[in-house]
Amino acid sequence: MKKPGVLIISHGSQEKTWVESVDDAVSRLNLPEPLPVEAGFLELVEGRLIQDGINRLEAQDVTDILVVPLFVSSGSTHVDEIEYAIGAKDAPERETDLEPFNVKAQVHFGYPVDNDPDIAVMVWDKVKALSQQPEQETILLVGHGSIHDGFRQRWEAGISSLAQRVQEVSGVAHTDYALLNPDSVYDKAKYWNEERGSRVIVAPLFLSAGYFTKNVIPGRLKELDYVYTGETLLPHPLLGHWLERQIQLLLEKCNQVKV
Repeated sequence: MKKPGVLIISHGSQEKTWVESVDDAVSRLNLPEPLPVEAGFLELVEGRLIQDGINRLEAQDVTDILVVPLFVSSGSTHVDEIEYAIGAKDAPERETDLEPFNVKAQVHFGYPVDNDPDIAVMVWDKVKALSQQPEQETILLVGHGSIHDGFRQRWEAGISSLAQRVQEVSGVAHTDYALLNPDSVYDKAKYWNEERGSRVIVAPLFLSAGYFTKNVIPGRLKELDYVYTGETLLPHPLLGHWLERQIQLLLEKCNQVKV
């Protein structure tokens, strides 16, 4: 008989508040049936790494692990290496130093955030206090991106579609996106502000605050006219709703697989 459990995997952060925001969302999950749930991190959170989460679930006799990758894009190389290391696919698309995990349970791997409607609402919620005249504004989503072929295209597909959703939710005149890798942040912000005469609101597509949101993004925008708080997606109550939907989809997938 199957006994599923949930493993929510994210990158991890040295920021204690970020780890707490993930744990808070997990503690508030309203699932259709009681399931053991663990949050595991790729790095930086001692005692809470991915293998620790696997071990804790399997210690509860879990037969199937429903893995929710809490990353903003399927273009993340981390998603690729984790999917491989946890046994959800035979080989990574790029070479990785991540060693395969010790996992006995059947693994069911989910999808990152990408262009989910809940995330569009979260993006707007984080920047709407900056909006003054929507008809004259552009929200510029800024993501990490990737220089690697295949991964870059996934980043672009997800964030461009998400930008469209943000425009629908916010009602601003325009939305666009820029990536740190390959770098298009300065050129995009300059285009919308100087060539199109739009007030540019920069929205970082990052789960947690850190070096990229505090230093890299402002550094790329030097001497330009824009508004920016650096506020990231977390914490936000809709994260729990997104997690619940991902878990439900994985649970249905798990139940369809015959023992």
